[in-house]
Amino acid sequence: MPTYSYQCKECGEAFDAVQSFSDDPLTVCPNCGGPLRKLFNSVGVVFKGSGFYRTDSRSSKADTTAKSEKKSDTAAKVDKATSS
Repeated sequence: MPTYSYQCKECGEAFDAVQSFSDDPLTVCPNCGGPLRKLFNSVGVVFKGSGFYRTDSRSSKADTTAKSEKKSDTAAKVDKATSS
């Protein structure tokens, strides 16, 4: 269940409440009985784009790099053999 942050508009007391998605938001301060407002915080981590999961192209990039290095090594060996 998510945790929501509230702050009283009158006394300024801030607190967190664990509520279900289907629960109504709190409207009355438990300290003074004043009206509450829900506080919204910024999100800590946002995953956008590709490259964050194992199924993304990480391994294919590593394979491509390894293949290109092998090709350049093979080409260098062929150049040495033909020039000798």
